[in-house]
Amino acid sequence: MLRITVVDASCQSVRLRVEGRLAGRSVAELRQTCELHFPGPGVPLLLDLADVSFADAEGIALLKGLMRDNVTLLNPSPFLALQVGDHDGQEFSPAT
Repeated sequence: MLRITVVDASCQSVRLRVEGRLAGRSVAELRQTCELHFPGPGVPLLLDLADVSFADAEGIALLKGLMRDNVTLLNPSPFLALQVGDHDGQEFSPAT
């Protein structure tokens, strides 16, 4: 099960907290939620992944795609960080 919470939504950024397992149907749920809350050009979308306990291959592919779309992944577990890797020099960011 996956839980997605809007932590902050302003004209400066949108931050979503993602909790649970990113697998199966939850991958589509996260994709749709990101599309719904994508703030637009010049306003970053931040995903806090500190409470994601697992991601399957489809979930990892989604996270990689989101990084390509300039979504910032915050606080991934060591497992997620290793699976997603550093994409085009983008570093994972600590929570602020």
